[in-house]
Amino acid sequence: MSKAAAGVELDPENATEWAAQPFEALLSLSRDEIEGAQLQAMARRFERLRPGVTALDKLATRQGVDRIDSFEAAAPLLFDHRVYKSYPLSIIEKRQFDRLTAWLQRLTTNDLSTIPLDDVRTVDGWLERLDEHGMIMLHSTGTTGKLSFLPRSRVEWPAWQNAFFEATRASTGTDARTEVQTTFYPGYRSGHTGGTKMQRLFGEQTAAGEEHRHVLYDYAISSDLLSLAARLRSAEERGELDKLDIDPELLEQRDRLIEQGRRRGQDLEAWFTKLADEFRGQRVRINGVTGELVRLAMKGREKGLECEFADGSIIFTAGGMKGLENAPEDWEGYLKDFFGIERLASVYGMSECMGTAPMCSAGFYHFFPYTVPNLLDPDGNLLPREGVQTGRMVLFDLLAESYWGGFITGDKVTMHWDDDCGCGWKSPRIARDIVRFSELEGGDDKISCAGTEEAYSEFMTYVSSV
Repeated sequence: MSKAAAGVELDPENATEWAAQPFEALLSLSRDEIEGAQLQAMARRFERLRPGVTALDKLATRQGVDRIDSFEAAAPLLFDHRVYKSYPLSIIEKRQFDRLTAWLQRLTTNDLSTIPLDDVRTVDGWLERLDEHGMIMLHSTGTTGKLSFLPRSRVEWPAWQNAFFEATRASTGTDARTEVQTTFYPGYRSGHTGGTKMQRLFGEQTAAGEEHRHVLYDYAISSDLLSLAARLRSAEERGELDKLDIDPELLEQRDRLIEQGRRRGQDLEAWFTKLADEFRGQRVRINGVTGELVRLAMKGREKGLECEFADGSIIFTAGGMKGLENAPEDWEGYLKDFFGIERLASVYGMSECMGTAPMCSAGFYHFFPYTVPNLLDPDGNLLPREGVQTGRMVLFDLLAESYWGGFITGDKVTMHWDDDCGCGWKSPRIARDIVRFSELEGGDDKISCAGTEEAYSEFMTYVSSV
């Protein structure tokens, strides 16, 4: 067990307990105080998960990895984004949810074999049924043509809660578990996409409660509609649009969703105008994707809307600009000025990883000890863990207990490995100029995996077959 100078205990046998400690103590630890415990925890997680996660065992076998004794040894075992959407698309088209469950079983230690599926006819129904039996399923928005399904479960829930609320406290200065604060979120009330589900799950846990969470659309976003949109794009690219067997009722829902998309700007403006008037002079927190909040501020300023919220209000952003091309250069100042809020908080994170990195007063995102960051060069090799390096972000989530937590992101970041940040936090940190490889010139997001390409290709063939 590692016991750092700050009195923080990092037990490699129980890495999930690290998240229960206050952020002040965790972010005061230097790399020298945490790396040994991190490496030991990764080794133990591999030993425990390999027998139960079939996909991990197959990849380890093909890559010739029997133990993790260095960060380099773990690199060939990282999952790229294809793994969580490697199921055949025909399974969803034919509503073969037993086969989709069999595919998912390769990625989790939870026994899914006894879950009744005979009456399940939709993706939403499948996800809800899994949740009823101990899972907390998340999926992507399907922009690449398929939904990615992440097999998180109730096993992870306690540590995930602790990590979320401490990261939020670190970035906002308030504890949502004890301090009541009305929240605005320009999204859906519920759904299974990563961001939406997290807003609901953690919104229910806040001191204010669900009734104080004001959303743009007071209903669920349909996973079936998102899957359909992805399938239509994929089929259109293949020239097979006429071969899809699609429920006419689902097509009608899709038409309504398209119409909603056309009027979203108007809906957003009307929704926020009402809230700005109703909660004038009150302390609020505004959550949202950075680009959408900037777009809202630009439109509000154009319409002459003025916000007058109370001192202590917070803007909480994440997710980047999401294609907003005409954003003000000083978008942070722009948001603060429009909303009349002094504190802008932000975290770096993604659905695949439970730990998020709060932004410090110096403008860097700092990682907690239970999230192990590394960078890959263009050839898929680990860059040195020293100085300042720029490369593809890879993360190992030590809070993942029922599925493999090592994965490759699509983000190009600049990492600072020293512990002399002006904010006083000592953990490794990344600069805010984060870009998606898919958004770079040429849109090339080709991932080179560590180890042999042949071995990884064989692994993908295995995990894709059901």
